[in-house]
This record gives sequence, structure tokens and C-alpha cells, in this order.
Amino acid sequence: MLDNTHLHITTWVLGIVLFFIALALMKGANAKGAKIVHMILRLMYVLIIFTGGWLFFQFSSIDAALYGVKFLLGILVIGFMEMILVRTKKHKSVKVMWILFVIALLATLYFGFSLPIGFDFLR
Repeated sequence: MLDNTHLHITTWVLGIVLFFIALALMKGANAKGAKIVHMILRLMYVLIIFTGGWLFFQFSSIDAALYGVKFLLGILVIGFMEMILVRTKKHKSVKVMWILFVIALLATLYFGFSLPIGFDFLR
């Protein structure tokens, strides 16, 4: 159980780090580097969804509705990350996407850490 959770946390932490690296490269003059990092990030999206789905199907019998909400919020986070990068590349406004991204990310983190297989930081 714990190994699967750690694998999932590792993939989404790497995904967020790669997201900010790709964003910084896009805003800079390194278009080729941004494209490479963006492609690697898209691979991380697949790994995040795979490990999240793995955990979902492994533990959904505990509280299927809440884990389902968390799964959907995680998909929304990935969608907002991708929309921010694509709209930034096209020089379009991303203000609303950033707001929605932060809300979805915080909600996903809350659900992820408060559900039964999450971590209790106050112990």
C-alpha cells in the first residue's frame, strides 16, 4: 500500500516541478528546451494517471465516492496544467486558468492527504 502511494506522490511532485520548468523555459528564449520538457511532462501525466488509477482501483472499496472526487480533481489539475502551458505558448491570457489550477490543486491535495490512505502530518 505505502509503496504505491509513494510512487504516486513521486510522479505528481515530478510533474509539478516539470510544469514550472517548462513554464520558465517558455517565458524565456529557449523554445526547443521548453518543447522537450513539455513532452516529458506529458509522459509524467500518463504516469500520474496510471498510478492514481492504480490507487483508486486498489482502495475505492474504502470510500468510492470521495476517491472518485479526488480522481476527477486530479484529472482537472492535469488539464489546467496543460491549458496553462499551451495558452502561455500562444501568448493568450492564463489568469483564469491559474486560479482554477490553484483551487483544483489545493482541493486535490486536501482530499489526497485526508482520505484513509493519505498521510497524517500531525502525528
